[in-house]
Amino acid sequence: MFRISDVPIDADLLSKELINSRAGAFVCFEGRVRNHNDGCEVVSLKYEVYEGLAVKEGGRIIEEAKEKYDVLEVVGVHRQGHLEIGDIAVWVGVIAEHRGSAFEACRFVIDEIKHRLPVWKKEHYMHKESKWVNCSENHGH
Repeated sequence: MFRISDVPIDADLLSKELINSRAGAFVCFEGRVRNHNDGCEVVSLKYEVYEGLAVKEGGRIIEEAKEKYDVLEVVGVHRQGHLEIGDIAVWVGVIAEHRGSAFEACRFVIDEIKHRLPVWKKEHYMHKESKWVNCSENHGH
């Protein structure tokens, strides 16, 4: 299951969605808002998401992970809106019978989310004008 959230991500609540007596492994990834980027002091972020497409593509990514790796369940959530330092921006959780599959699937899911989802990030800085970052026009693609 993949979804977009307008409210802070509750990692404890999400991990409770991934309880299964067959699972010997639970792996999660939390992407958190940090206070710096490229030598600039970041005070907050804003994520804009093309929600319908993001949910559909996120669901595809999770299904691909289930087909490619021997996992029992995968959950992914990405925030949208204004986030403060320390907030969870993206969360991925995976359960599997064995840790290797869970680790591999979790890494696959977060890498694909970052690469494939229509999500744009604007950084707000302490001492300079805000800017959109990690967008294709910023990387010369």
